[in-house]
Amino acid sequence: ELGESDIETLIESFTECAVLAQSAGYDGVEIMGSEGYLINQFIVKKTNRRLDDWGNSLEGRIRLPVAIVNKIRAAVGPSFIIIFRLSMLDLVKNGSTWEEIVTLATAIETAGATIINTGIGWHEARIPTIASIVPQAAFTWATARLKKAVAVPLITSNRINSPEIAEKVLVRGDADMVSMARPLLADGAFVKKAAENRADEINTCIACNQACLDHIFELKIASCLVNPRACHETELTLFPSTVPKKLAIVGAGPAGLACAVTAAKRGHDVTLFEQSDRIGGQFNLAIQIPAKSEYRETLRYFQKQVELCDVSLKLNRAPTVEELIAQAFDTVVLATGVIPRKADIPGVDHTMVSTYLDVLEGRKKVGQRVAIIGAGGIGFDVADYLTHPEKSAQGDLDAYLDTWGIDRHGRQPGALKEAGLQIKPADRQVYLLQRSETRVGDGLGKTTGWILRLILTRRGVQMIAGATYRRIDDNGLHVRVKDENRLLAVDNVVICAGQESMRALYEPLKQHKAAVFMIGGAERASELDAKRAIDEGVRLAAEL
Repeated sequence: ELGESDIETLIESFTECAVLAQSAGYDGVEIMGSEGYLINQFIVKKTNRRLDDWGNSLEGRIRLPVAIVNKIRAAVGPSFIIIFRLSMLDLVKNGSTWEEIVTLATAIETAGATIINTGIGWHEARIPTIASIVPQAAFTWATARLKKAVAVPLITSNRINSPEIAEKVLVRGDADMVSMARPLLADGAFVKKAAENRADEINTCIACNQACLDHIFELKIASCLVNPRACHETELTLFPSTVPKKLAIVGAGPAGLACAVTAAKRGHDVTLFEQSDRIGGQFNLAIQIPAKSEYRETLRYFQKQVELCDVSLKLNRAPTVEELIAQAFDTVVLATGVIPRKADIPGVDHTMVSTYLDVLEGRKKVGQRVAIIGAGGIGFDVADYLTHPEKSAQGDLDAYLDTWGIDRHGRQPGALKEAGLQIKPADRQVYLLQRSETRVGDGLGKTTGWILRLILTRRGVQMIAGATYRRIDDNGLHVRVKDENRLLAVDNVVICAGQESMRALYEPLKQHKAAVFMIGGAERASELDAKRAIDEGVRLAAEL
């Protein structure tokens, strides 16, 4: 719909932005020519159906980005940096072919771009490109292909979240530079720590998207699950304590760890009790889910911080009220977490019934036919765990590319294989049920939930909404769905229907007039919400 004058105005607007940036003291600008935004829409046949000189042919479709770079270079002079983010893989039908990408890249270089950055996938693409399911550095091969065609430096990106991975990419010669975004939300001192050989102290991005992208799409301020101070630095401040206290924190899950480390950094004397033989709490369950194996990096970070901050860690210790009172702690923080709620269903004590803890911790095996009661995040994770192909390892790049139908050679427009998505039905039959009549999985993350729903659907998981659970017996799970009684003849039933807070210490401590607080699951049992748990831990520690 844009007329000739509109497009000229658009080019002028880009140029004015660059000139303003230069006058404000910036060294350069980046032009967003990928991910399906406006410039990218001009470039590809999928969205550019114009019949004038701004479409109709490859030369016409790339005319806008070339004109923008030309105009900016003429306005800012030779030394100002112009980065053009170019889509190496559109991952949508009727996207650019590899030959078209090379033609555009050489034209952008000739027009005066200083650097070309790598863009991967449109937002509309039904292929995950930055979620935790994506292998680390999964697309640097695309950048490496372009190095043969242009002389300007190339930046590569997507799922590069550690100095070690970045270094491997550079040593291989895949790119001249590495671009990071979310890892710098997870740890604002990432570059400083890497430069000082303190990579083991970096708070690693786990690609969950829960507090960064999901927040953006919900019109909230972006932040980070593992670092709630991201984008809240002026509001969530951490000053040294003027009155150091002796603190007891009970429970070394995400909430307790975040509180303990943050409080210790402020100068408090912190003792952290954990009833098991390791830190992490139910975060250790997330690690069992194939796509969430990198969550162990968060525990690695906290373990290191516990050591650096001189937190006194007491494993295999569940302190009693008497112990806590006797040790004269100024403040006690209960981060004792949750336990699975027992479902109110006749027959729930049947031998075929397990909790998600039983399954993910390997205490109970399940058969080939399984019903999962509860379709929240835990239910979906358990369904993923039970249907994941045994031979498919997280991080296997070839398997990822084959599964999602990505063509390394770019023979098809958009770099999509003709065969498309390759997810086979699982050997195990799984039913995923919920009481609510809303769409199953509605509560999952906005930018990642669709991935899990798609995967499980392709694996043959039957998602059932509006279920009333009648009973469990030797024959299986009896339910009523839409006024129809049904028998799911399953071997096992896994309960993922909520949690209960573990707060037995709270009232007795209050009776002793102790200063006691609750955070995380102990304060409110709602799914396994690590984002809220870590945020509450940091915020409480900032106030103590």
